Amino acid sequence: MIDAARIKEHMDVEGSDGKHVGRVDKLMGDDIELTKFDVASGLKHHLIPLSWVEMVDDDTVRLNLTKDAARAAWRTAH
Repeated sequence: MIDAARIKEHMDVEGSDGKHVGRVDKLMGDDIELTKFDVASGLKHHLIPLSWVEMVDDDTVRLNLTKDAARAAWRTAH
């Protein structure tokens, strides 16, 4: 189980393929909201569930999905 408290604002989010998915804006319940000021996130807030997180190191959140799979399944925040 991932310790969500280790996920901090501005951490990079990478897919399982090592490619950039976005950057953490904040935690919202069981989701990570990605900052909208990141070209990779299409300049919109997106939500990804914590269940996608494989590991958290000092400055990166690594997902158990590839970048493309994460982008295909993320939700747009309103």
